[in-house]
Amino acid sequence: MHHAELAWPLGGGLMLGSARPADGDRWPLRPGTFGAYVVCDDVDALFARAVAAGATVGSEPAGTDYGSRECLLLDPEGNHWSFGTYRGEPRP
Repeated sequence: MHHAELAWPLGGGLMLGSARPADGDRWPLRPGTFGAYVVCDDVDALFARAVAAGATVGSEPAGTDYGSRECLLLDPEGNHWSFGTYRGEPRP
């Protein structure tokens, strides 16, 4: 499976994808790891707590062209955790 998404009416959802090579991709998922996007209200505070707890920084909190504030952190097992304020488009 390359990509699958489960969405709900008010926005948000769950996205799943396959492992892929690292060629310039900031999400180079390797077999045995996963990536998750988690919606939160205060990305900067969450980022500070995660870094203080030992998370590896993938990218510092920053704004996106679609209006979200996001960061990327990696846990000790190499899993990718993206945190952001983007809840997705509401569904009919």
